[in-house]
Amino acid sequence: MNAYGYQNYRTQAVSTMTPGEMLNLLYDELLKRLTRAELALEKKDYELFDQSMKRSVEIVNYLKNTLDYNYKISSELKRLYDFFLYEFSRISAGRNSAVISEVRPLIVELRDTFKEAEKLSS
Repeated sequence: MNAYGYQNYRTQAVSTMTPGEMLNLLYDELLKRLTRAELALEKKDYELFDQSMKRSVEIVNYLKNTLDYNYKISSELKRLYDFFLYEFSRISAGRNSAVISEVRPLIVELRDTFKEAEKLSS
């Protein structure tokens, strides 16, 4: 498959996702980037680590910036996203994979909650 065809496929797949599917994709990508950052630290690949953490911050900022404050839970999610961003700054500054291990279960739980909500709303 050529690169153009694959890019077309990805664009079409993303544009036809439901908001819940998109949210799950973002959380999965966030977890993937944190895992990549953790592995990069083990290999002392600091460039990959920095790229992975930068992308993690971008994802959380996107999630935070797209909150709908007509819903009460959005204020709580904003605080949680701010906490994640603070922890990511600690991870980046100290190159500390232990903090990744502390944050990951919270992100997994949040992702799973949204997945369950998506199932219930379908």
